Amino acid sequence: MGRKSGNGTDRARTVLAQEAARIIVEQGISDFRLAKHKAAERLGMSERGSLPGNSEIEQAVAEYQQLFLGDSHSSVLQTMRHAALAAMELLAAFTPRVAGGVLHGTAGAHSPVDLHVFSDSVEQVAFCLERGGVVYRPFDRRLKSRRGRSESFAGLRFLLMETPIEATVFPFDGIRQAPISPVDGRPMRRADARILRELLES
Repeated sequence: MGRKSGNGTDRARTVLAQEAARIIVEQGISDFRLAKHKAAERLGMSERGSLPGNSEIEQAVAEYQQLFLGDSHSSVLQTMRHAALAAMELLAAFTPRVAGGVLHGTAGAHSPVDLHVFSDSVEQVAFCLERGGVVYRPFDRRLKSRRGRSESFAGLRFLLMETPIEATVFPFDGIRQAPISPVDGRPMRRADARILRELLES
């Protein structure tokens, strides 16, 4: 593929970001890198320099949802935020924080609620769910705790208000240092229940 002008390259990146956003929303893919490469393959754009960054794709997801889903997306997001709040109240002893698409407003029907909880024992979190009559499944998630370094964290998946929740368990001192976002390379934004209530009321 020949070298493109600046405007041509910008246009290619925009088109690819839009296609990746469509794939993410319609197919429920949460891996931006996978969606990006699926979009590049579909559009025949294999030149690495034309691939948009994750922040560009996240913006394209928000624009796609607003343009094509409108009120239905708002309804799905509100439902997910109510479920997130219920989960945070259930796990209040573990200082829960909501992160990801439910906080940013880009979560879709296929997205889980991303919760961060803080305990030196995943078993304590599991016992809290069991006392609440909630069935869960364990999982492990690798996250960058600082640039260039990844760590594995245990988590628990469960349903609340028919909404999938993923609660990743961090040590107590993990509340001071959020993991690195795969979208923009910065510490993840996290919000407590008070901020989530404000979002629901706004």
